[in-house]
Amino acid sequence: MRGFDFDKALVALQNELHCFAYKLTADKDEAENLLQETMLRTLDNKDKFDSGTNFKGWMYTIMRNAFINNCRTKKIRGRSEEHTSELQS
Repeated sequence: MRGFDFDKALVALQNELHCFAYKLTADKDEAENLLQETMLRTLDNKDKFDSGTNFKGWMYTIMRNAFINNCRTKKIRGRSEEHTSELQS
């Protein structure tokens, strides 16, 4: 029995992840950015993946968490910009 091929599984899931990213963002450029961020996070955490785990589920979780973090960052940035403009008025 062959071992799990992480890189091959990552490439095989790329199109499906891109579709999921577009569903989350509803924007082509944002979806591309989210996919790229997900791929980087995945490769950075390759050593943390347990080969007995559902790879697809793991990938979707990474993407969903990246999306949520990006939304939080935008929300915080928006509040900060709003506060700054109020101070300047």
